[in-house]
Amino acid sequence: MATISAPARPEPAHAKKAAPKRGTDTPFKRRLPLLPALLFVVAVTQLPFVLTVIYSFQSWNLVRPGSRHFVGLRNYIDVFADSTFLGALLNTVVLTVVCVFFSLLLGLGLAILLDRKFLGRGVVRTLLITPFLILPAAGALLWKTTMFDPTYGLLHFVFGTDVDWLSEFPLAAVMAQVVWQWTPFMMLLILAGLQSQPKDVLEAASVDGAGRWRTFTAITLPHLSRFLQLATLLGAIYIVNSFDAIFLMTQGGPGTASTNLPFYIYQRAFQGFDIGQSSAMGVIVVILTMIVATFALRLMFRTFSVQGGAK
Repeated sequence: MATISAPARPEPAHAKKAAPKRGTDTPFKRRLPLLPALLFVVAVTQLPFVLTVIYSFQSWNLVRPGSRHFVGLRNYIDVFADSTFLGALLNTVVLTVVCVFFSLLLGLGLAILLDRKFLGRGVVRTLLITPFLILPAAGALLWKTTMFDPTYGLLHFVFGTDVDWLSEFPLAAVMAQVVWQWTPFMMLLILAGLQSQPKDVLEAASVDGAGRWRTFTAITLPHLSRFLQLATLLGAIYIVNSFDAIFLMTQGGPGTASTNLPFYIYQRAFQGFDIGQSSAMGVIVVILTMIVATFALRLMFRTFSVQGGAK
């Protein structure tokens, strides 16, 4: 006996999905809303840098009208022959390395302490973050007047001496202020790494009889390697551009004892009015920073890929 199947009911009109139109959603249209932001970034950052590069090939001093002319690489040759520039470069390297090292070391210690549970941990964490929230200019003036003043400073009352710290130890005084300012930043990055550490691994190490030092060196420290590298890279990029502390605390002195590259460029541009050589110095600083950042980023990406493959 043959069975008669019921005719298929047509789908309602609203249930039919319109076929997507091809060629309408192109990558250019998806990125089109980002165009205003891209144009703004180019206008604010890249155009001034292009003008700086152009000025670096010219001899131009604002106190001598009509002296602007093309000199090629002469400004770069004069910059590398300038002993003050080389001294400022050395001060910049010393300032960056010492400040990054000590702020990273102190940040690691504070992060380990804050990773433990104790009464008032939230209050302590907020207080330790406070130095990073203070404006660099305000922090520099605070240390200059309340810490290093030879008559009314805190160090004068603690040690009972009339040492003028900013005159006798200018670079060390600036380093102390910069380390105080950037230690909370390092602490936050490392604390994030500590809190992302899997607890079951720590518990397994404790069950196997590993002590605290063995657990820290064999498990915690390798886990923190990427966070330590990121903190070192970001801290170095920001600290190498330190200007507020030197300008407000020592003015680069005595002489050029605490002059770094940003402050020396400021002196040549806004006090010596030498646009050509100051532009050449700025280009050199940007190139050196890009070289160091590139090597650091490659090292970080290599570390990330190795650790990701190990997992």
